[in-house]
Amino acid sequence: MSEHTWPREWWRPEAPATAGAVAAPPGRIVAGNTAAFAALVAFTTILLVSPQAWFPAIKSLRIALVAATVAIAAHFAGRMFGQVRALPVRREMVIALALVLWAAMTIPLSIWPGGSWAQLTDHLVKAVIFFWLIGTVVTTWRRLERFTWVLAFCSIPLAITALANYQSGVFITHASSSVQRIAGYVGGAGLAGNPNDLALMLNLLMPLTGALFVISKQPWLRLIALGALMLSVAAVVVTFSRAGFITLAVIGVAAFAAMLRRGALGAAVVMVFLVLGAFVLTPEKYFNRLATITNIEADTTGSAQGRWDDYFVSLEYIRTHPLTGAGLGQDLLALNETRGRSTWRSVHNAFLQAAVDLGLPGLALLLALLLASFANARRVRRLAARQPSLRDLGVLASGVHLSLLAFTVAAFFHPIAYQFYFFCLAGLAVALVNASHAEVERA
Repeated sequence: MSEHTWPREWWRPEAPATAGAVAAPPGRIVAGNTAAFAALVAFTTILLVSPQAWFPAIKSLRIALVAATVAIAAHFAGRMFGQVRALPVRREMVIALALVLWAAMTIPLSIWPGGSWAQLTDHLVKAVIFFWLIGTVVTTWRRLERFTWVLAFCSIPLAITALANYQSGVFITHASSSVQRIAGYVGGAGLAGNPNDLALMLNLLMPLTGALFVISKQPWLRLIALGALMLSVAAVVVTFSRAGFITLAVIGVAAFAAMLRRGALGAAVVMVFLVLGAFVLTPEKYFNRLATITNIEADTTGSAQGRWDDYFVSLEYIRTHPLTGAGLGQDLLALNETRGRSTWRSVHNAFLQAAVDLGLPGLALLLALLLASFANARRVRRLAARQPSLRDLGVLASGVHLSLLAFTVAAFFHPIAYQFYFFCLAGLAVALVNASHAEVERA
């Protein structure tokens, strides 16, 4: 690997060896102990796959909380005993902390302070801790690759469940409904509890799985990644999610453009043929569902019309409450108050949701974290373009960048401002920078 021009002092000043001290092997202080990483992997798997939904007997054990606690404790223990060195304070961590603090500061002014406190402790704080764990524990290329494989493997049971529900006729809508929607993941558990969230989760994981397909050296791993991709695409279709289709289309176009830029013309042609084949096999009702994207009056369920109206109701509330908003998680009450009737429907737009709840400062912090995550992925991608030995890291950086783009598109249609989806990707963007520093330092 060629030498890089970043000053060593930016990363860590060389400390003189003390008498009797044993020098750690290269990369050991960067990687730290493995207990924190193993616990993070366990927590992520539990978060996505929800084994407690399959085995209710373990629900009372609160295995997700146990795994997260072990990860945090192991990391701080490693710091205490010198196995892990302190990473630089990154701007992303500061922005995320500022978002939590701003949300906490607005609680006394919330429409329902108790509800905002519950949203803060049950959702936002946990999501930010997850983000911090990824950005703090995933510090090497090997860990980043393994963690991404964990995410890819988790997409398989999600996709299989969606396809099985469609094949078996497990729907959440009435038999006479004009649109049959499949049930979400098992018992509505986890981050894929309804069909829209299921499509969202699979879309966000697809670019990462595609990057693993490109960089994998073993044919069997590439076969697994390709199978996960095909299952995920089919699963997104059978959810009949309009937002899922739009996000999937953006991923496909961006991936096709990336293939052309890299000169992978053969892969681009294969992708086109696969898309054409998928259209042939797609049910006609799916296209009828997609038609309501541009013709919302054709939606007999009324959801498209209601969500469109909510956008304007949200803008009106933001205009009259630009600073502190309604309080974290209180957009339902705020919209009920503004429209003059109770529909108990959250605005299906993460950016409007943040602005309604936390005012324009809250929206600015969320956008700042999103832009910083994009910048991290682009920085690592450009570094990898200059150093051929970082080619695989560059491919994965492109995958994270595309997942962030998918989230940005999906955020216009989902109330997911404080959920784990984005904070997982933001953590991966920080992990990219960690891995790039570790690889440069290792050289």
